[in-house]
Amino acid sequence: MFFKKSHKPDYFLISVIFVLTVAGLIILASASSELGRIKFGDSYYFLKHQIIFGLSFGILGFLAAYFIPYKSYKYASFAFLIFSIILLALVFTKIGITSGGSSRWLKLGPVIFQPAELVKMTFIIYLAAWLSNLKMNRSTDFWTGFMPFVLISGFIATLLILQPATSTMIILMGTGIVMYFISGARIVHIASVALVGLMILGLIIWLTPYRLQRVTTFLNHEKDASGAAYQINQSLNAIGSGGLFGVGYGRSTSKSSYLPDPISDSVFAVVAEELGFVGAGVLIMFFGLFVFRLFWLAKNLRDRFGQLILVGFGSLVAFQSLVNMGAISGLLPLTGVPLPFISYGGTALAVFLTLGGISANISKYA
Repeated sequence: MFFKKSHKPDYFLISVIFVLTVAGLIILASASSELGRIKFGDSYYFLKHQIIFGLSFGILGFLAAYFIPYKSYKYASFAFLIFSIILLALVFTKIGITSGGSSRWLKLGPVIFQPAELVKMTFIIYLAAWLSNLKMNRSTDFWTGFMPFVLISGFIATLLILQPATSTMIILMGTGIVMYFISGARIVHIASVALVGLMILGLIIWLTPYRLQRVTTFLNHEKDASGAAYQINQSLNAIGSGGLFGVGYGRSTSKSSYLPDPISDSVFAVVAEELGFVGAGVLIMFFGLFVFRLFWLAKNLRDRFGQLILVGFGSLVAFQSLVNMGAISGLLPLTGVPLPFISYGGTALAVFLTLGGISANISKYA
């Protein structure tokens, strides 16, 4: 038979997805209240928008992905990737929206979405399909394994850098490297990709002043409290003011006055301020449980395609969460990367829930 007889899905995984999604809405309701009131006269403006354009599409995506056998995606993975790459390229045309010097959004009718979020999903699925189709000895070969991986990844990375969405590029390429490694790639190939990638990234940072400023600000943020380092310093102040148990849900003062972007990049600072070290720790724990469960399911799955999807999704969530929380905590340079399931952004929530549905479907066969 094409598919093994399926079993029950992994309810633990589904429960963690549910908890993270609900937690995201509850956190956003608080983090966005003052900003929504000031900008639109509605404290729940951003929450409503997230529910309508993120949660609703995300639930549809989750349910569809949950009931469609995951191996079906294997044969359409290349078409999905090409379609998402075309959308990614369209951000540079007239239907693209530029904001803050970045071209990352498309507007189709009343809907505004971010193609880079869709590429995260299609890249993982395509890479899983391609790598699973390669025989083990071919995945280690230079011409049949290494070069195709570099060309595909490099092309997508270039489009992301041009937006610019450097942090998204780093996270997605890191995810791809983990998947490539799991597929049986040679260590020397992995090391070569990582080394060349770091050299190119360093050159890009050096040649673009605003990227270089982010790095220098990270290294010397205490010397420029009101300038380029304003966001990181205010984030650290918000985190520090939360103490062990926080100031209380909805009672953050930073979100309504001095904390930049409290609904996206800096949402973790609001969590730490309102819920304290304990609340922030619980959130981190759930992210850890989510990633661990995906890897555990991958280990117990015999199908290579499903394994690679689970590893890819787990790596994506792990990298993106660490980069977001690390940047807001002063452990990494500021990146502009949202926190999965938590930050405001309908496209991101819909994509992560759809990937969650695919993962739940895969868990039936683990």
